[in-house]
Amino acid sequence: MQTFARQLALGTLIVGAILWGNPASVPGADPLIGTWKLDTAKSKFNPGPPSKSITVRFEAAGEGVKVTADVVSASDKASHTEYTGNYDGKDYPITGSETGADTVSLKRIDAHTTERIDKKSGKVVMTFTRKVSRDGKRLTVTIKGTNPQGQRVNNVVVFVKQP
Repeated sequence: MQTFARQLALGTLIVGAILWGNPASVPGADPLIGTWKLDTAKSKFNPGPPSKSITVRFEAAGEGVKVTADVVSASDKASHTEYTGNYDGKDYPITGSETGADTVSLKRIDAHTTERIDKKSGKVVMTFTRKVSRDGKRLTVTIKGTNPQGQRVNNVVVFVKQP
């Protein structure tokens, strides 16, 4: 009986260590939560040129998320974007958006995928599909729409989770 109890305790410790080491694997945890930095080498910007740096921070906020993003463009122009919203498809205010948007709506597609839609005066200008890798270490964002200059945008932006 002692052997069974030891095996059970050891198994519980192993499972706990696995879940603790990878919060994205905890049921109900949002794998987006945390700080992400741009991996320029793995990203594709169309039209270019790519941003010099992007740091995005996702924080739990009630039923949704608070997002802050700091961007340094190819021409060294810094910008700061913020919004807080729930994954309910409703419009929430956004400030500092490079897309020119004044609202965003959020929707959860599955445990690792969410969608953000940017709107300007009620009209969709950009769609961001965000997918976190199964190991929780990489975030790939597919961005489609029209930028403020009227150019079609088709970007695949890759981020690496920061410790």
